[in-house]
Amino acid sequence: MSAHISETRVVRGACPQDCPDTCAFLYHVEDGKLVEVTGDPEHPMTRGGLCVKLKNFAEHHYNPDRLLYPMKRVGPKGSGQFERISWDAALAEIKTRWTEIIAQYGTQAIMPHAYLGHQGTLNGLTAGDAFFNRLGSTVAEKTYCESGSSTAWIMTVGPTGGLDVESLAYSKYIIVWGMNMLNTNLHAWPFILDARKKRGAKVVVIDPVRTRTAKQADWHIPIKPGTDAALALGMINVIIAEGLVDQDYVDKYTVGFDELKARAAEFPPERVEQITAIPAADIRTLAREYATSQPSAIRQGVAVERSPGGGDAIRAITCLPALVGAWRHVGGGTVEMPIWEFPFKFDFICRPDWIKPGTRVVNELDLGEALTGAMQLDPPIKSLFVYNSNPISQAPNAGQIVEGLKRDDLFTVVSELFITDTARYADILLPATMQAEQYDLMVTWGHLYVMLNQPAIPAPGECVPNIELFRRLAKTMGFDDEYWSLSDDEMLMRCYDWASPQMQGITLDLLKEKGYMRLNVGDPDKRAPHAEGGFKTPSGKCEFKSSMAANGDFVVPVWRSGYEAMQPGTPVDPVPNYIPSQEAPAANPTLAGRYPLNMVSPKPHAFLNTQYGNEPLQQRRQGEQLIVINPSDAAKRQIEHGTYVRVFNDRGSFEARAELSEDVMIGLLMTNVGHWPGHNRTGTAVNSTTPPRHANLGKAGTYSDNLVEVARA
Repeated sequence: MSAHISETRVVRGACPQDCPDTCAFLYHVEDGKLVEVTGDPEHPMTRGGLCVKLKNFAEHHYNPDRLLYPMKRVGPKGSGQFERISWDAALAEIKTRWTEIIAQYGTQAIMPHAYLGHQGTLNGLTAGDAFFNRLGSTVAEKTYCESGSSTAWIMTVGPTGGLDVESLAYSKYIIVWGMNMLNTNLHAWPFILDARKKRGAKVVVIDPVRTRTAKQADWHIPIKPGTDAALALGMINVIIAEGLVDQDYVDKYTVGFDELKARAAEFPPERVEQITAIPAADIRTLAREYATSQPSAIRQGVAVERSPGGGDAIRAITCLPALVGAWRHVGGGTVEMPIWEFPFKFDFICRPDWIKPGTRVVNELDLGEALTGAMQLDPPIKSLFVYNSNPISQAPNAGQIVEGLKRDDLFTVVSELFITDTARYADILLPATMQAEQYDLMVTWGHLYVMLNQPAIPAPGECVPNIELFRRLAKTMGFDDEYWSLSDDEMLMRCYDWASPQMQGITLDLLKEKGYMRLNVGDPDKRAPHAEGGFKTPSGKCEFKSSMAANGDFVVPVWRSGYEAMQPGTPVDPVPNYIPSQEAPAANPTLAGRYPLNMVSPKPHAFLNTQYGNEPLQQRRQGEQLIVINPSDAAKRQIEHGTYVRVFNDRGSFEARAELSEDVMIGLLMTNVGHWPGHNRTGTAVNSTTPPRHANLGKAGTYSDNLVEVARA
């Protein structure tokens, strides 16, 4: 009798998470089981390492709580009581309910809700756009993050990838502005360390909180949330006043210098100190060092946009490299999202041509208002279809969303991996695949590599990828367009412009062999994309004064919403300005008197948004929900380290354990988003308190403009 010999094989893949790193995976499979997932040591970004979130990714696939079969609700909404049904029964129920709703209210009474629970071309952000556009549903505008940043970026420099994060290794002065890289962009950090070691680069972190990244910097500059535009304009003031402008670069490759100069004159360092709480002397030092230490680089973070004037803050920051000529150099400039270099064909992916004229648009951050009637929609939302998203945890004003989901007349369908807080309110649950079980070309927004993920193991139970889910729904609803009969490879061939200069030499067959290939946009050690201008704006120059704003036609990019959201006639100052927070003492002294503490809620270290928030190992790594409070603020409220506290405002409340630390300034609280509300002490989490308002550009959320009070629980 011969001994059994295990069959071991390695399959190439790529991380599915909403993260700029998009790591290259190696799936290790033995006897048909995924036993380990490691980082590819040959990938220039991944370098063999994965973040703590992915340390037990193989085990994640076998979590005993996984949703494996279609389910139908049998208990009250929110009870989490379901029974197993077949796919045929689930699809039949969806068709019956939707047909009834359409007959009485029309197709716009149905609304999808999705975001980046998966980051693939086939299964990610826009996986369902074509289906819902074909159905004629309400268009769901997706602006959870980066929409304000992206709009501001396009207005200033156009859809360019900007500075390559790998080129940070050649920088001499690096500002990390509003990003905790060690939590959310870990694989770019080694390039900063290279620059520090080999070129003596100085690393500056601008952040309200003394984060992990700030503690590794040479200089941490704490700033009041929502005041970044004032700081950037203060830096511009100093650079111009002290003759530190690269006038040759400005004259040749920019427009609007005189207007920017006039605006910056309104922000002398002494005024900026009053706004930002940064000493005027530090503002001058920062501006001088940044301007004179070339090549200088700025890594912009999503957090900057999360305030009423966040879009203008990004515009002002994006003006800085052109002002000092940083773009001339390898390692000089700024990076928002390199995604703009990828030749997507979003018109094919999303099919905006299927949107019927006059179809209404509802922003996903306004979901609570849409579901509860506060928005007064006609027709009202009668069915919600959620995939790749968990709005009860991630969307603002979560308590209002819960109230909406409780409606007996709302037919809710959720495609998920687990029964999340949102999924508990579903009428029908549909089981989705995990990354090692599906095929996709990953959308990468933090580096310049095309990444293919190949399935390593069969899908368990009756789980299906999103692309198959929408094929089944299309067939169920009687759609016979060619779109729904295309194979995965045929879809991918049409989703990208494979003949574009960026994709030369890159083929699907080569990606199946290699797993990843770099776009043809120049090597990191030579790449200076705007050394001689060449910005992708209407003028071809960096626009200190935006022609798009002047014409009133600034854009929320098509890939965010399944359509191109032009906003004609909306008043936007062509020159970036500082727009104060709405929940601040100067703007609303009565509110600030009741709720005197500003709370920010950055991403956690061990979860990815809400993903892995139900994994025991990651829960131990992350710890329970904490609220970080300055000792001075804690003493005024008789709060001690370890005390359980209630954080509250008029929108809602949650409880957390207090951690006293001078890592946050007086008047500031910090807690992490991502904890599952149902796992917390009160069944609520941070977004029970956050406002559903939008920033000035891109309809971004204003999560950081959030006044609260805290008291012992």
